Amino acid sequence: MSETVEQAGFDRQDETLRLRGALVTRQVGPIWEAVEKAARGARRVDLSGVSSLDTTGAALVLRSAALAGDVAVEGASKPVAAVMERARAALAAPRPAAGESRLSFVASIGAWGVGLLSRLLVSTGFIGETAVMGAAVLRHPRRLRFNDLLRHLDEAGLRAFPLTLLLGTLIGVILAFQSSIPMRQFGAEIYIPPLVGISLVRELGPLVAAIILAGRTGSAFAAELGTMTVNEEIDALRIMGVDPMAMLVLPRLVAAMLVMPVLSLLMDLSGLLGMGVVMGTLGFPPALVINQLQQWLTLGGLVGGLGKSVVFGLAIAGIGCRSGLSAGRGPRAVGDAATGAVVGGIVATVVLDGLFAVLFYRLGW
Repeated sequence: MSETVEQAGFDRQDETLRLRGALVTRQVGPIWEAVEKAARGARRVDLSGVSSLDTTGAALVLRSAALAGDVAVEGASKPVAAVMERARAALAAPRPAAGESRLSFVASIGAWGVGLLSRLLVSTGFIGETAVMGAAVLRHPRRLRFNDLLRHLDEAGLRAFPLTLLLGTLIGVILAFQSSIPMRQFGAEIYIPPLVGISLVRELGPLVAAIILAGRTGSAFAAELGTMTVNEEIDALRIMGVDPMAMLVLPRLVAAMLVMPVLSLLMDLSGLLGMGVVMGTLGFPPALVINQLQQWLTLGGLVGGLGKSVVFGLAIAGIGCRSGLSAGRGPRAVGDAATGAVVGGIVATVVLDGLFAVLFYRLGW
C-alpha cells in the first residue's frame, strides 16, 4: 500500500503567507517561483498547515522569509520545527576554507619529480613482467595465443600496407626531386639513386614505418587496453587467475616485432620505385639506376635497418600496451592513453634511432 502524500500549496492572506501540505522535494518544485512572488511584502510566514517537511521544503521556507525581509516563521509543529532548526544550523555553520589553488614553485617541482618517479616505476615493472612472460613463453610456446597473434598481424601489418606504399612512394619522389636541384649544379645527378637509396634503407625506411606503426597500431593498442581498464575487465581477468600479460600484451608485442621489418622493407622498395620514376623523367634509364643501387647499397646496411625496425616495433607496442594498462578511470582516460602511446612511441623511436646511429658509427657500418 502506497502512502498518500498531501499536496503542497500556499495562499496569501493580507500580510501572512500560509504554506500547507507536504513541502517535500518532489512537490515544492512546481510552486517554488509562485511562493517566492507571494512572499514579497509579507509580514509573517505561517506553517500551521504544513504536514511534513524535508530539507528542500525548509530551504523554500527560509527563502520565502528572506524575501519578505527576514520575517518570523510561525505555527510550525514539533517535527517541522526540528527540521527548520537543522536547516538553520546548517546554513549558519562556517564554510570550509578554500585550499590553495596553486602549489608553490618548490612544491610543483616536488610533485613533478614524484610523478616522474611513479611513472618510471610503473614502466620498470611493466618491462620486468614482459621479460618474465617472454621467457616463460620460450619454455612453453603454447602459452602464446596464436589466434590473437594472427589477428594483430593482420591489423598491424596487412592493413597498413596501402598507407606504407603510398608514403614510401611519395617520400622517394620528394627526395629525388629535392636532391636533383643541388646535384644538377655540379653535374652529379647520377648520384641521386645511391643518395636516396642509402637514406631510405638505413634511416628513413625504418623511421617512417615506425611512425606509421605508432600512429595506427600503438594508439589502437592503448585504446583497446585502456577501454578494458576503464571497464574493469583487466581486474576481472586477474581475479579469474588469467595473466593479462600473456593474454593481451605478449601477442601484441610479438606481432609488432614481426610486422615492422616487413613494413620497413615495403617502405624501402616503394621509395626506390618512386625515386626510379623521377629518374626516368630526368632522362636516366632504369638499368643505370639499378646499377647505381647495386654498387652503393650493401647487405649490411639493409640488415641494420631491418634490425632497427624490430627494436622500434617492440618499443612502440610496449609503450602502447603500458599506456592502456595504466589508463585512469575517468571519461578522458582512453583518449589520454592513446595520445600518450603515440607521443611516447614516436619519441622512443627517435631516441633509439639516435642510439643506433652512434652504435653503427662505432662499428663502422
